[in-house]
Amino acid sequence: MADNKLFSDFAPQSTQEWIDKITKDLKGADFDKKLVWRTNEGFNVQPFYRLENMDDKAFMNTYPGDFPYVRGNKKDNNDWLVRQDIIVEDVKVANAKALDILNKGIDSVGFVLNWKSINKEELATLLEGIYMDCVEINFAKSHSSVELLQNLQALATEKGIALDKVKGGVAIDVISGFSTVGNYCQSEESAFAYVKEAIEASKALPNYKVIAVTGSLFNNSGSSIVEELGFSLASGAEYLGRMIDAGLSVDEVAPKIGFNFATSSKYFMEIAKLRAGRMLWANIVKAFGASNEAVCKMYVHGETSNWNKSVYDPYVNMLRTQTETMSAVLGGLDSYTVNPFNSTYEQATEFSERIARNQQLLLKEESHLGKIADPAAGSYYIESLTESIADEAWKLFLAVEDKGGYLAAFKAGFVQDTIKATAQQRDLAIATRRENFLGTNQFPNFGEVLETIPDSVLTPEDKTAADAVCETLKPYRGAQAFEALRNKTDIYAKENGRPKVMMFPIGNLNMRKARAQFACNFFACAGFDVEDHNGFTSVEEGVKFVTEKNAKIVVICSSDDEYATIAPELFEALKGKAILVVAGAPACADELKAKGVENFVNVKSNVLETLKAYQAELGI
Repeated sequence: MADNKLFSDFAPQSTQEWIDKITKDLKGADFDKKLVWRTNEGFNVQPFYRLENMDDKAFMNTYPGDFPYVRGNKKDNNDWLVRQDIIVEDVKVANAKALDILNKGIDSVGFVLNWKSINKEELATLLEGIYMDCVEINFAKSHSSVELLQNLQALATEKGIALDKVKGGVAIDVISGFSTVGNYCQSEESAFAYVKEAIEASKALPNYKVIAVTGSLFNNSGSSIVEELGFSLASGAEYLGRMIDAGLSVDEVAPKIGFNFATSSKYFMEIAKLRAGRMLWANIVKAFGASNEAVCKMYVHGETSNWNKSVYDPYVNMLRTQTETMSAVLGGLDSYTVNPFNSTYEQATEFSERIARNQQLLLKEESHLGKIADPAAGSYYIESLTESIADEAWKLFLAVEDKGGYLAAFKAGFVQDTIKATAQQRDLAIATRRENFLGTNQFPNFGEVLETIPDSVLTPEDKTAADAVCETLKPYRGAQAFEALRNKTDIYAKENGRPKVMMFPIGNLNMRKARAQFACNFFACAGFDVEDHNGFTSVEEGVKFVTEKNAKIVVICSSDDEYATIAPELFEALKGKAILVVAGAPACADELKAKGVENFVNVKSNVLETLKAYQAELGI
């Protein structure tokens, strides 16, 4: 091979030399404040990482398939199962749908029973034509999981299928149930006794999960990634401890636990979350006394998050679910569900389900993301995120353990208070557009109208029982507040017409264009009828135009210097016929307020609260 002079031509640069260069380019701005990102997860993210950042990470010396499985459970691939759920109302109809989607690329089916009981004959009908040794079969929301396990085993035996080939799970999660309802169907003792009974009933099905740790509950309640992971690990440890106390061994219990995580839009952090989760869970199970390292593997089923999905401009949800799926797959998991783009506000359609299936199939069959073990390995950034998330999640896990475990911490309100604090921060970030929801709080579709949205779609999901012994978690969507705001205008417009918001561009061409664009985007988030204009040559011309348009709000868009004279003149000319708003935060704001101009919108505005106030002023 010929000598490559590339590296000799460019001398290596130290980290400090890079920092010095960046600091110089910042021209006096603070490096940490300008470039270091403080995350909701409780740690800082640096603007760049280098090989030297990998020196102290012990997990870098492991291979895929090796303990603590940070690099994946599999040694030679990153394959996963493509799952789709089916709501079972009629077993024959559900069976027909299952056979149809299995022919379209699905290899994991989830039957959602909605707390119905099905007997052996009905189960046989439901699974007719499905090869139980080739397809993962899951059940959710079953009223009789123990009987279901027994019938499933009997059917497999009758068909001559080896029981170790039957894969899937029944998703029992009494801890999640308590967290959402605030109590148990009967008692805590009977709930965990039922979990033990289910584990024992599934002994002959070694690859069939019984316990589902529903981390997606935390995610969809507004938690951070660290909180989702930390509280999920604490829930898993609670199950281990309770079952061991009930007489089972860790080797019997751990393989029966599956973790269900939701994937948010934080692309790189979601990759790191799964890697960190496997590493921490492996060490937790080992600490409980597992006899071999294989028992310490974390089984993960993932799904796209509901928290960041929107009702308005819903096709944007496809973009969100695609990036979420990719990050989850790169992080490594066993199966994944893409929730259809419209599933948050209506029953999924054949079209939306097809799109959801194909989103995974594209990544698997065309991008070949299942072929390479630990595809994220070696990225200095992702490896550093893995360590940071693991460190913070472990701190949270220990804090929960210090309070007596997950259930004790939940009854004391620690879990709820922690998640609520994060959710409130995120809600504020959405209200001020520091966290963007495309089509909802940023760049809305101006012409979109949704006149009928069920109240349940616009409010948190509250399943709290009348006899709840503590506060519960209430999943919601971050876009709900803006959606309720806009829907309020949509409903008002049916009988009263849609309030007109007119831009009043005047003066400096560049400033008026930029501020008009900003203000149009701002007021369209409330569903107002927003109209821009090329620009007025005088206040008189503009007032005549906006008055004829019957504008309820007039937004003056100009330069700071021109506001001092034009804004008061426009305010007087309007004579209270419309609300005058200044786009920007001019230095002369106090002077303008003294002259009666009191309304301003700018990048520091709380968009949600500001628009609510204008709705109230307009009588909406």
